[in-house]
Amino acid sequence: MASFGDLNRVNTNIQSLDSQLSLNQVNKQMAENQLKMSTGKRINRAEDDSAGFSIATKLRSRVGGLNQAMQNVGDAKSVLDIAESSFGTVMDNLVEMKGLATQAANDTLGDDERGFIGDQIKALGNDINKIADQTVYQDYELLNGDDSTGTLSGSLDLTFQVGERESDTIEAQLNAVNVGELFSDGSTTQLGNSSGDGAVADGSAIEATAAGTAGAGGGSLSFETGSGTAANSADYRSFINTVDSAITTMSENVNDIGITQSSLSVREQTLSESISANESAKSRIMDTDFAKAQSESVRLQILQQTATSSLAQANNGPQSVLGFIG
Repeated sequence: MASFGDLNRVNTNIQSLDSQLSLNQVNKQMAENQLKMSTGKRINRAEDDSAGFSIATKLRSRVGGLNQAMQNVGDAKSVLDIAESSFGTVMDNLVEMKGLATQAANDTLGDDERGFIGDQIKALGNDINKIADQTVYQDYELLNGDDSTGTLSGSLDLTFQVGERESDTIEAQLNAVNVGELFSDGSTTQLGNSSGDGAVADGSAIEATAAGTAGAGGGSLSFETGSGTAANSADYRSFINTVDSAITTMSENVNDIGITQSSLSVREQTLSESISANESAKSRIMDTDFAKAQSESVRLQILQQTATSSLAQANNGPQSVLGFIG
């Protein structure tokens, strides 16, 4: 600051320089305060708060991952909803199959009537295959198993990324539900005339053929032997147990989907809470406190006016010195 003797020198106006320095500092602070208010951010550059900037950047990255994970959970639930809907339709077909098989097991029917019922059950099996073929999400045939190797396996294993870390995943297994998987053991399986020890006697008329490779149509049911012998009432009575096993399998599939859907719902709630908490933490570091910024703006405006007035007075100071040489 200018000393008492400096006021008597006109070549260098020290008082004016001090006033200019104060005014420049106030103007800089006003500019920074206006930037905070216009952007809504307390930290606009790393130099504003290097530690806070680094912490907030990590939080912003995590929030981005959590938001995408929330979207992934929604997509995963959509996949399972599609599969569940198709499972319900397949279950309806199996229930109708059981009713028809129970009807055909009654000896009040003749061979022709049983033949009609066999054709109807076979058509229901073909419908199940069509349901499996048409249950598609993106490039996945959800209900035909995994054909990525060219040979169908019994299930499609999916991994859902439901968090922003590598380990935040949920596994889902969608079992194939075509005729080959529900009624066959992987080859051509006889389904009628079971003996007491659980084995299948030779010459059974009802057979299920598996789908061995991708695109094989999902397998098929047959209700007569290769020589043309039609299934009899005993074959259909044994077939009732096979349909019951298929219904049990479908019930287990629906149960597995329900468990996975429940896990996804819990994860969805957790993600929502995590997003809120991390956004709040980032906001406390990065965002402008507008009440505080406005109060600071009023204070700086007053200082700016004071510094401007002081500069004007300092610039007029040398004029008084001219009285010594007047």
